[in-house]
Amino acid sequence: MIKALHLSKTFTAASGDVQAVKNITFELPEGCFAAITGKSGSGKSTLLSLLGALDKPTNGSVQIDNQDIGTLHDRKLTRFRCRNIGFVFQSFNLVPNLTALENVMLPMEFAGLDYRLRKQRARSLLNSVGITGGKQKRRPGYLSGGEQQRVAIARALGNRPKLILADEPTGNLDEETGKQIFDLLKTCATDQKTTIILVTHDKSLADRCDT
Repeated sequence: MIKALHLSKTFTAASGDVQAVKNITFELPEGCFAAITGKSGSGKSTLLSLLGALDKPTNGSVQIDNQDIGTLHDRKLTRFRCRNIGFVFQSFNLVPNLTALENVMLPMEFAGLDYRLRKQRARSLLNSVGITGGKQKRRPGYLSGGEQQRVAIARALGNRPKLILADEPTGNLDEETGKQIFDLLKTCATDQKTTIILVTHDKSLADRCDT
């Protein structure tokens, strides 16, 4: 489903070139829950940015469902990313002045979905991740860290993406809440056949992934 071929990324710094990602090749099938681990500064987040088309590789390519995303021009790439890739970040990245429901609806608006469908799907997704009732009308500042991350996961699922990229999604959470968020992501991979790539420094979580 997702394939990286000889993927490399080099940054130019005052002290010289820095190779953040070097010749990475792998392939993951639909519904796989994979972990990327490594020390701080080893290029994990850079690799995730390349896989999600947030950055361009120096060499190599990324294919999602046989589409080489590096061949897409900016507008088509933005549309492809919106419809096929979901992102979950350590810092949640929710829009602070929007409610939980409105945050989940936002990517669907960018994808051109009808308002009623956006609202119906957002409510359903929030219910599925345990954000129910009046909490759907709360802004992020009135939700706990774990609840905000659940909203972020629901938002990532809004356009029914083929791929979710999660960058340290449990990093700002306590151990118990982190396990709950991990289990929620794993359920998404299993039940919705969504391929998930998780960046984590937590070996116990990485050991529970498929690969």
